[in-house]
Amino acid sequence: MRHPALFCMLLLLAAPPLAAQSDRLTEMDVFELEYASDPRISPDGDWVVYVRQFADVMTDMNYSNLWLVRADGSGHRPLTTGRFADNSPRWSPDGSRIAYMSNRDGMPQIYMHWVQSGQTAAITNLTDPATSLSWSPDGSRLAFYKLVPEAPLTVGELPAPPAGAQWAAPAKYTDKLVFRFDGIGDMPAGYWHLFTVPAEGGTPRQLTSGERSYSTGFFSAAGDGPAWTPSSDAVLLSANLRDDWELDLLDSEIYEVSVDDGSVRTLTDRRGPDASPTASPDGRRIAYLGYDDRYQGYQLTRLYVMDRDGSGSRVVSASLDRSVYQIKWAPGGEGIYGLYDDEGNTKLALFNLDGTHTVLAENGGSGFMAYGGFGVSYTVAADGTFAYTVSLPDRPGDVVVGLAGNEPTLVTGVNDDLFAGKTLGAVEEIWWESSKDGRRVQGWIMKPPDFDPEHRYPLVLEIHGGPFANYGDRFDVEKQLLASNGFVVLYANPRGSTSYGEEFGNLIHHAYPGDDFHDLDSGVDAVIDQGFIDEDNLFVTGGSGGGVLTAWMIGNTDRFKAAVSFYPVINWYSFSLTADMSPVAVKYWFPGLPWDNVEHYEERSLLSVVKNVKTPTLIMTGEEDWRTPMSESEQYYKALKLLGVDAVLVRVPGEAHGIWGRPSHGMAKITTVKGWFDKYSTRRRPVS
Repeated sequence: MRHPALFCMLLLLAAPPLAAQSDRLTEMDVFELEYASDPRISPDGDWVVYVRQFADVMTDMNYSNLWLVRADGSGHRPLTTGRFADNSPRWSPDGSRIAYMSNRDGMPQIYMHWVQSGQTAAITNLTDPATSLSWSPDGSRLAFYKLVPEAPLTVGELPAPPAGAQWAAPAKYTDKLVFRFDGIGDMPAGYWHLFTVPAEGGTPRQLTSGERSYSTGFFSAAGDGPAWTPSSDAVLLSANLRDDWELDLLDSEIYEVSVDDGSVRTLTDRRGPDASPTASPDGRRIAYLGYDDRYQGYQLTRLYVMDRDGSGSRVVSASLDRSVYQIKWAPGGEGIYGLYDDEGNTKLALFNLDGTHTVLAENGGSGFMAYGGFGVSYTVAADGTFAYTVSLPDRPGDVVVGLAGNEPTLVTGVNDDLFAGKTLGAVEEIWWESSKDGRRVQGWIMKPPDFDPEHRYPLVLEIHGGPFANYGDRFDVEKQLLASNGFVVLYANPRGSTSYGEEFGNLIHHAYPGDDFHDLDSGVDAVIDQGFIDEDNLFVTGGSGGGVLTAWMIGNTDRFKAAVSFYPVINWYSFSLTADMSPVAVKYWFPGLPWDNVEHYEERSLLSVVKNVKTPTLIMTGEEDWRTPMSESEQYYKALKLLGVDAVLVRVPGEAHGIWGRPSHGMAKITTVKGWFDKYSTRRRPVS
């Protein structure tokens, strides 16, 4: 029998001691973290209003309020308070008012705040969802998109129940290709149309109509909303009005809608997306984003400029091998602001009309994930002063204010109070050569707090989704919590990742998953070569596309002690017929429909390598995930069980893709990973 004291001493020598748990980030700190987003600088450049997101431990819900801060960082104070979703703040052109949206009265409404008096009032009484708010340049009106509902489809006529009878809920009918969407559930019957409302309140006026949506509606990304022309007599927007729009979802055009009579004029006409139109200050030109569609998995989104009538289109960002997004004209019309990701770093740049550009700020982001583009936004005042959200490994999301030629100034520190008593995992960049073809691959190593290079640590390879996305040295709560629990975390951008150019992104075109295995496996070797990894305790995890590659890794190697695959795609054939994004998948990720390309779908299926799997594997997915439906996870789980592999399936009630709808479910992702990896670890870590 082992001597108890000797056994305890061996445990302490086996791995580096952990600091007191309160000195590290813990799962309960999820309720303390806050994120600054959507900063809106006042027209005179003196103030910034931004959205401050937070979670509440008693209701297990996420909320957001609006806060104000001066451009020099002083005068920081809340504009709204309470457990509500206050968002989309927008300054009036004269800076006297702030319009925003809030659900404090149930259905989200447009509110108006008068800066001088401090008074606030709702100016709408909407009964249907609305999104994307923007002021007219003359300050008289606001434009927005709203769902115009229609009667749901029925086939046949059911007899009426007798008085007092309690019949079951009626059957649901649909004739739409996309009838269910992740994060929404069943799509409501109707179409999204453009509306305006007087700034002093009143009845919204519908400008567009018909059985086509003039907005992406529920799927709209954060932005400025409909784009007014400087004369306030028209609105520019992007829409897909094709007869076969469901089969070619990305083929949008730019339209000009007259505010006077609602007439619609088409400004672009090409195969491919044309989006994000914005008029120059003099009203003579329109900047927009898009590309000529070649049906590749990854295609660069270019910045274009055309004349107001749609003629003379030319590429402005041709010299940049990166996608551009979130564009705005410079106040004087001398150039166009925009964002792009470069080697995992989100940058704010001013694009000159001659094709050159100048970087104004870096490290863009805001939120709980290390993904590029996630939560980042900016605005520009009349004098060129900009407000921008930044994220670093120790800064989840804060606002900086800057001016071209000067270093931006940090004006918020929404987590400084929490992090004052915490030691976070430090992050360092690493590059290596892929064993496949010698291509250089970029990654980051997150080390546990109080890291000691003389010790040997368990390693977690954490793989991003997308697959056309990128990681960077931004804050990531899931990785930080893994580091806090004593793991070294490697996260990387294998082939197919964005921010390295179109050629690198398309290395996985019609070939995913595939050679990305070699990129990631070589990354594990590169970290091991640094001398502080316990090679007997290697683990792998990832979500969505990262869940796909997790299953691909363990189908091609037995080096990992255990794996956790979050919401993966397992069978591309079934995915293409059940997922919300199937029209895009079959057109861009595959050469055609599954029954016409059976071998192609089967060769890339994770079921094609499942017979090789010996690694204990846990699969975790939200029960309301329509991006990678639960049926995908169930197929993999059943396959593993039939093969005798130790496996667990975790279903999370009410959760969509990502499993962060409720804070406690996000916490459960980390505790589940830690518990599963600890179960199979041969290394015993001391408990504080």
